[in-house]
Amino acid sequence: MEQRKKKKRQWSKEEIKALRQHLNLTQAKLAEELGTRQQTISEWETGMYRPRGASATLLSIIAERSGFEYKAGEKHDESS
Repeated sequence: MEQRKKKKRQWSKEEIKALRQHLNLTQAKLAEELGTRQQTISEWETGMYRPRGASATLLSIIAERSGFEYKAGEKHDESS
């Protein structure tokens, strides 16, 4: 049986915040959509923790379906 390994995307704190802002969601609303706590989203965005497993996969699916493309160095609205 051949095993296919797909390299999982590592989400940075900047990318998570940029995706959330791209979706026009608050931390609480994104948490609700992902089935997690607002505190978890906050911890990802501050770099305390990184999403892993199913959470990282869900973020990647959401990003792909929403047309999100993050490029380092781009300025994003910090008001959200």
